[in-house]
Amino acid sequence: MPVTYSDLQDARALVVDSNPLSRSILVSQLRECGVGTVVQCPRLADARRKLEMGSYDVVICDQYFEREEITGQDLLDDLRRNQLLPYYTVFVMVTSESSYSKVAEAAESALDAYILKPHTAAGLVERIRQARVRKQALKEIFTAIEREAFEHAADLCRKRFESRGPYWLYAARIGAELMLRNGHLSEAQKLYEAVVEAKTLPWARLGVARAQLEAGYPQRATTTLEGLIEAEPGYSDAYDVMGRAQFELGNFQNALATFRMSTQLTPSSVNRLLKHGMMAYYAGDREEGVELLDRATRLGLDSKFYDPQALLLLAFERLDNNDQRGLMRCVEQLEHLRDRSPDNPRPQRLLEMAQTLVSIQTYQTARALDDVRHWARTISQPEFDFESASNLLALMTQLARRSIQLYEVDAAVDTLGLRFCTSKALTELLACAAVGRSEFADRVREAHAQILKLTEEAMTLSLQGDPRGAVEKLLADATRTLNAKLIESAHLVLQRYQDSIPDHAALLARAQAMRERYRSSDIHAGLGEQSHVGRAAGGVSLPGGYKPPNPDGLLGKVTAV
Repeated sequence: MPVTYSDLQDARALVVDSNPLSRSILVSQLRECGVGTVVQCPRLADARRKLEMGSYDVVICDQYFEREEITGQDLLDDLRRNQLLPYYTVFVMVTSESSYSKVAEAAESALDAYILKPHTAAGLVERIRQARVRKQALKEIFTAIEREAFEHAADLCRKRFESRGPYWLYAARIGAELMLRNGHLSEAQKLYEAVVEAKTLPWARLGVARAQLEAGYPQRATTTLEGLIEAEPGYSDAYDVMGRAQFELGNFQNALATFRMSTQLTPSSVNRLLKHGMMAYYAGDREEGVELLDRATRLGLDSKFYDPQALLLLAFERLDNNDQRGLMRCVEQLEHLRDRSPDNPRPQRLLEMAQTLVSIQTYQTARALDDVRHWARTISQPEFDFESASNLLALMTQLARRSIQLYEVDAAVDTLGLRFCTSKALTELLACAAVGRSEFADRVREAHAQILKLTEEAMTLSLQGDPRGAVEKLLADATRTLNAKLIESAHLVLQRYQDSIPDHAALLARAQAMRERYRSSDIHAGLGEQSHVGRAAGGVSLPGGYKPPNPDGLLGKVTAV
């Protein structure tokens, strides 16, 4: 049957290919197919900028580029991870037969297409047409998502899956993703398991592990992932989720080995370089961490995928090596990122901390002390997050290692620990920021022990038949420490014993106010994640209008590592 091109006349297409001849052929083929506007570029970096700044109905991208460290697959992976690829955009990967399996996995994760070389104009447009038909069939679902009617969208997906309607597997994947992101963890797991039962697929098995992890069962998730990785050793997303599970269990060395495998599979992925580098940095292998963070900076500094926390970690390393030029370069790069996002307070905060390192390096002791005291006074503020706590502890460690006296330091370390030690993983991560000052790390771990003791005392009251007393104690201790574990424990007791607590509504209002003010539901450990990240490892791209719940900064985010 002849292919109809009329529906492409208003489309905008982007062709990304380093070979001028191949690029011109693709442009000609698209124009022959009736595509109204065709833009072309020879480099992946140029493509990144175009896709960050504008939108296209069709993107045709070659898989491999000479004289470039990254590949078309790396670009696709980063675009879908950071939600910069609108749902209506069809991303077509052009590749040779030898790399078919990797490209198919990448394209399938983004609900798009691939085409093998050599190909005809008819073959190319047919791939585009098939993808557009699929997107049109699922339009109702994604229209609901864009309206932020997430429950309705998930229900549409479930019905399509159960009825085995057109593209039911795609619908199941989208529905499970919505359930997972919106906290319906058991429903998501059931849907993923139903897909596995109907047709064993790697993404569905990975979805089961993601649901287990989000529900607070990292050990179960690792068991699921071990089987998946054994069956699919090249599935890079599985290593991302495994690394996060191991991280939440506090197994930093295992997580480091897993992240190392992930970067070996995708050596030019900026996101994975950042996670691997940060994990190595905090796990004690500073040399490996700095090398990876340097590489991520070279590849992605001007991309929205880049995390400026990496520059601050590099600045600490430059200070330790007395590399004044390197330290000033980090400051200049942070100034560049600050100027590019003037409304975002995070780059400014990181820049100010790097400037404090410059003061230490240039022996401006009084200024450095004033800066650290300023940060210490903000520990109790709601916007002071785990990332800020880790960086402040590292700053105080730098002062102490240089015998610069800060008399309030012990109290500040205790305050940081009592607020942010919510789990073994976060406690150890915070302790890692105090490398070279074992007494600071000991105080952090002691703070965690205090939080565990306070929680146990309250739970004992609950078990003895006094749930109201347990809630009162937890809320009182939470008000003093601002610890998210205590806040969430109070909320949990209120949920469990709501019928036996007379003033349940008033206590719930107090607990909810603290949850919202201090965002205490974000208690899972995270590493190398940012608030703009839209697709978790193993997830599926959702429209730009979708906003995942509970956004947060680096190191304290609930979503995947």
